[in-house]
Amino acid sequence: MSGRLLSAIIYSLLGAHQALVHAAGFGLSEQSGSGLGNAYAGAAAVAEDASTIYFNPAGMTYLHGTQLVGALFAIKPTGHFHNADPSATGSEGGDIGTWAFLPNLYYKQELASNLQFGIGISSPFGLKTEYDRDWIGRFQGVKSELKTININPSLAWKMNDQLSLGVGISAMWAKADLSSVANLTGFGLGQPLVRNQGDDWGFGFNLGAIYQITPDTRIGLAYRSKVTQQLEGKSKSSVTALNGLPSNTLNTDIKADITLPESLAFSTFSQLNERWDLLTDITWTRWSQFKNLSVIRDNGSNSILSSTTEHWNNTLRYSAGLNYRFSETLKLRSGVAYDQEAIDNKHRTVRIPGNDRIWLSAGFSWQYSAQTTLDAGYAYLFIKDAHIHDDTPGKGLVSGEYSGHANILTVQLSHTF
Repeated sequence: MSGRLLSAIIYSLLGAHQALVHAAGFGLSEQSGSGLGNAYAGAAAVAEDASTIYFNPAGMTYLHGTQLVGALFAIKPTGHFHNADPSATGSEGGDIGTWAFLPNLYYKQELASNLQFGIGISSPFGLKTEYDRDWIGRFQGVKSELKTININPSLAWKMNDQLSLGVGISAMWAKADLSSVANLTGFGLGQPLVRNQGDDWGFGFNLGAIYQITPDTRIGLAYRSKVTQQLEGKSKSSVTALNGLPSNTLNTDIKADITLPESLAFSTFSQLNERWDLLTDITWTRWSQFKNLSVIRDNGSNSILSSTTEHWNNTLRYSAGLNYRFSETLKLRSGVAYDQEAIDNKHRTVRIPGNDRIWLSAGFSWQYSAQTTLDAGYAYLFIKDAHIHDDTPGKGLVSGEYSGHANILTVQLSHTF
């Protein structure tokens, strides 16, 4: 893969604004254009193209030759807050979801008849919520954005006709951008916007196995490790001093630790007959790793600038899909998924106000030539209304309900050399 192409995809990912949460917590399921049409059912077992590098690297043993896969997602979430506190002052924040365009890229080649190498570049985690500056909960949060880029070189071995194994290493870059309004009216400084930004690289690994039970049925098991990020950056505002003391300024170097969770997926793929395939998946994610979000002054004092205790729960995502081979060149896809949210009503915050969601997906795969395949997919996400009653000391009460949904479109091109 040329250096120019690698640089282009990395810069595209750096510029991609991640959307309002549309997988549990702030996870992004959109790692494969071909998989979207099945709501990512069977993702750790299907091994249909090089995007298997992310879902289960062992699947590379089912692919022949050298393959390059590129996908682009267009994501439009919609989310609205509905106030239930008659004493609240300010607006309801407007639509907190914005368009997002998310690319990913995968490359795979044979090293030997039973040994495959691949590399994937994608964004496994991300979110963006942004309220109007004057909204009711401005002291708790205005903008919350997380971007990640994961570079994932992998190897796969075909042990025998039944068993394939895979392993990969993840180098993940993360950048967080959190802003809120500080209520400094009592100091005669008004209500300035405070913006906290930081980034870091973290490292992890992934493992996978696929077992061919019969010529028509296989199962896949895939694990992705946690990645710990130690973000470092700056806090910025228009306030240069508090109480007349420059040491109390809100403008300071900061640091914050965040743990991106591990996951375990079990998938099945069965070719029922010449026309139909059945795909299933259960994915567990350990969101309880995300225990606290604290921003610390990195100026020698190590004092806490802000801190939020998170009470997140581990989640399960269930999905099932069907493929129908309409002709030798056209495959039709469908899928449904139930995606649990990591946050319950009691502990929901304005920064990540998601809830359980149901995916309905459809798509197709068109074999343009012996070497080139075009995939397209669409998913609509029904997001359950989410209640919030967050009375944070010093930051006011936010009480009400969120409603939302999301639309996801993708196009993917796969070429075998």
